[in-house]
This record gives sequence, C-alpha cells and structure tokens, in this order.
Amino acid sequence: MNPKVSKPILVIKFGTASITLTSGEPDVRIISEIARQVSEIHSQYRIIIVSSGAVGAGKAYINDYKGTMTQRKAAASVGNPLLVGLYASYFAPNNIYIAQSLCERQHFANRNKFLQLKETFEELWSNGIIPIVNENDVVSDRELKFSDNDELATLLAVGFGAESLMFCTSVGGLLDEEGRILRNVSNVNEVFKFVRTDKSFLGLGGMASKLTFAKLASRMAIRVVIFGMNQQNELLNALKGEAGTLITPGKSTLSARNRWLGSGGLVSGTLRVDEGASKALLKRKSLLAVGVTEVTGDFEAGEIIEIYSPDDEMIAVARARETSSAIRSNLKTVNFEVAHANDIVLL
Repeated sequence: MNPKVSKPILVIKFGTASITLTSGEPDVRIISEIARQVSEIHSQYRIIIVSSGAVGAGKAYINDYKGTMTQRKAAASVGNPLLVGLYASYFAPNNIYIAQSLCERQHFANRNKFLQLKETFEELWSNGIIPIVNENDVVSDRELKFSDNDELATLLAVGFGAESLMFCTSVGGLLDEEGRILRNVSNVNEVFKFVRTDKSFLGLGGMASKLTFAKLASRMAIRVVIFGMNQQNELLNALKGEAGTLITPGKSTLSARNRWLGSGGLVSGTLRVDEGASKALLKRKSLLAVGVTEVTGDFEAGEIIEIYSPDDEMIAVARARETSSAIRSNLKTVNFEVAHANDIVLL
C-alpha cells in the first residue's frame, strides 16, 4: 500500500508556554516526552509538529534583551537550531529523524508554493521523517507574520486535509467556569464565554486564538483536540479522546483546492454584502458588486478576501476577481463580477 495515501495526517502544535521553563529555555523533560509519545504513533500517521519556543531558546544569547522585533528575530535565528537539535536528539533513540521547515505566509497565499511545500512534506513522510515547523521569524515582518503558530498549524491542517489537529496548552484543555476541563465541545461558539482574556507571558497566542482556529478546522471536518503534557501519556490519551478537550468535527465535501482556499491562506481584505447577495452566495452564485456594501483593505485581483453577511458573520472566503479600488469604483455597476462562484468557498 502506498504510504503517501494510506496514513492520515496529524498536526500537533506545541506553544511556547507548554514546552519552556519560566526562564524561557526549552523544557527538556517535556520535549523528551513529546518524542517518546509521538514515536509510539509514528507508524500510524503522517505527522507534522508545529513548535514554538525558538525565541525563548535563543534570547539568552542576545545582550540586553528587551524583546524588540530585531532582537526577537536574532533570538529566533539562534534558538531555532537549538530547539530542532533537542527534538532530533530525543527522537534519535527511536530511529526517527526530523526535518526543519520554516514557513512564511506566502507559502500559503500562493497555491503553487503551497503545493511545493506539500510535495516536500510528502517526500519527508515517505522516508519516515517528521517535519518540525515554525514561522520564519528571522525574515518575517509584522505584516507577514502569522497571528501565532495556532494559525500556522491550522493552515497546514486544513490545506493538507489532516484528520486531526492537536493544540498543546499549559492548562490541559478548555476550562469551564469552575476550572474543570470540558471533555467534549460540539459548538465552539457556545464556549467562548469560558475563555480568559489574559495569555501566557511567553506566548503570543491564548485559548481564544485556539478556539478561533479550532472553529475553522472543525468546519473543514478536522477533529480538534486541546490537551496538555502534564499527565502521564497525555498526548496519547488525548488523541484517543481520553484526555483534554475534543471539538467535534463537522462535515465537509470540499475539494483539496477549496480546502486550501477555505483556510484563508493570506487574507488581504474583507467585503460586507447585503441580504440579497448573502442569499445568492448560499445558492452558490457569483458575487456581484451591486451586492457589496463595504470594502475593507487594499487587495489585488487574485488575492484572498473574506465575505461577511449584514449580521457580521463570515459566510465565505473567495479569490477576488478585481482589485479593491475597482470594486469600490463599481459598487453600482450592473453585472460587475467581484468573485466567481468557482472561487468562493462557503463556511
């Protein structure tokens, strides 16, 4: 059986707070446990590990570190090889090799680049190698950064058609009002009320971020698990649904191309549409300028945009057929096509 198609894809994201000490240095105990537990399921999945922690691993080597953008880039350039080296050393006893992949948003915005990334990963998987992914902090500017590695992990999971997406947190799952882990969530919208607005002092993300991207992934029929690494075999148990929070996946019949488009890739702008256009989209019609009530952002033809209903609900993403300026200039023009039906993915 072809190994490229026989195994489901599993994306596991580890945040800074979940794999580092309070000093910011990598917690070797946690990383060794990650390697041990992932090694146990290595033969069953094509695995991607998305790991934060590079800045924390490297900042001790930057004099008078204050966390400026330039210092963060420098710390990441030092920390990335240190972090990958740790993963490599703990996977090695299980005869598993790892590869480093530093991604930028352009790898997801351009479908050809995305497919090249996927082909590279397929080659790694066919050789039993696990890619360790992080954002390319060394060259990324503010405008090009992922909102955090939760987004990067979700883009990979949605674009690659993963079976499961796992988010590791320091608290072990989504907590209810009494601090107990919610074991199963069927409607993400109903649990945002439990989210605290604070975030870890080391990480960029938080539980609200994870739920936002979990909602997108579950819409794309991906099983999402939020778990921790503080209990024995917690990763393995969470994957089996015996620990952490499981977010029930929805149903999706989207093609691979539309899954990539639906992930949002690199969203360059947003459109708000009226009730008539909203209903037309739900009937899988093209979007015309006469139905657009508001254009936000500056984008070119071919870039990805989000489409919102009059009730401020994101109902679709699309590839723009025209520039933002052309759309603004033709809001009253009859039959001016903003996005073709084949380039619109309903959410």
